[in-house]
Amino acid sequence: MPVHVALTFDDNFWAPAYAVMRSACLAGRKPADFVFHLFHRGLGAEHRQVLGDITKEFGARLIDYNLTENERFTAFLAGLAFHKKLTNMVYARLLLDELLPADIERVIYLDCDIFVRGPLEILAELDLQGRPIAAVLDAGRHKQMLGRDFRQNLDLFSYNFAYFNAGMLVIDREKFGAADLPGETRRMHESGLLARIQYDQAVLNLVFADKWLPLDFRWNLICPWPAHEALEPLLLHYTGHRKPWNLVSGVAFSNAYRHTMTNAVFYKFWRERMKRRLLAPFKTLLGR
Repeated sequence: MPVHVALTFDDNFWAPAYAVMRSACLAGRKPADFVFHLFHRGLGAEHRQVLGDITKEFGARLIDYNLTENERFTAFLAGLAFHKKLTNMVYARLLLDELLPADIERVIYLDCDIFVRGPLEILAELDLQGRPIAAVLDAGRHKQMLGRDFRQNLDLFSYNFAYFNAGMLVIDREKFGAADLPGETRRMHESGLLARIQYDQAVLNLVFADKWLPLDFRWNLICPWPAHEALEPLLLHYTGHRKPWNLVSGVAFSNAYRHTMTNAVFYKFWRERMKRRLLAPFKTLLGR
């Protein structure tokens, strides 16, 4: 059976997306069974060619969804708030039921700052016990839910609310779609609620409160430091400011990540980022 994995990203994150896919294939039992659904806003031809190497190396399939050409996604975004560092692509996972082919029953969603070290087939075969999703409790949930001094949103979240991290989700397609996430998000926006919470992750937590299956923390180890390597995590999620694609990061498994991304892709990505930083002041002066 194919293992369906969904990624959402823009052209600035082409290399981390490549690393997610390659790490999943390397850790997988049968990488040729992987089908990667790539939701993006258009990729440069050169970048897309590099991503295609996943098929050449492992036999996995890549399916593109250019959301700049998707009228449903564009209409859904109208008026919704988003963080400039995350961009409005964060909302794509809320529409997975509408965007994916109809015959897919189970999909694994992964953020692009993730490094896979365990076989995703385990998640694809997981008994969800009738739940719409499976996820991992977010270790930093209290600040995310309640804000500074834990005084915000107490009408929405209690201190003991079981708030999961949405960077890795195991999704039952039918039950996920039945929750009408697009409709719930629009209602939260119109009521002013969406402006108070942490975008799509909080939407998912409010909609699926007490309806999700908790997984072992090693399936989404958040903000991993070198000391965490001894825990043998199955999936690392680099949520902090330090990312493994930086020349010096200090995060867990940074060397393994670089060689998973491959040195060629790693340094190409680094050079592109340095070029953008150097040109940014001039673009600002020119008003571009």
